[in-house]
Amino acid sequence: MRTTHAALAASIAIASVALSASADAQTKPAMEKCYGVSLAGKNDCAAGAGTSCAGTSKIDYQGNAWKLVKAGTCTSIKTPKGNGSLSPKAA
Repeated sequence: MRTTHAALAASIAIASVALSASADAQTKPAMEKCYGVSLAGKNDCAAGAGTSCAGTSKIDYQGNAWKLVKAGTCTSIKTPKGNGSLSPKAA
């Protein structure tokens, strides 16, 4: 069976894309939502009643506002209102 240049080039291109995607996944750390650690207006998305998405939290360390942080670090983040939480905190 003879491989044509076009088929060989296509195979190389597909392998290159697969390796590139794999390398990107390895360089980005796993992330998790961390509640109660963002400053006012600096949350990553929905922060409960009265907010819609990123940048809409009203107060610093709002308990129902989250920020993406490196996985495994959330609960060790200290704020004036206590540590970060993996679930929404009461206001």
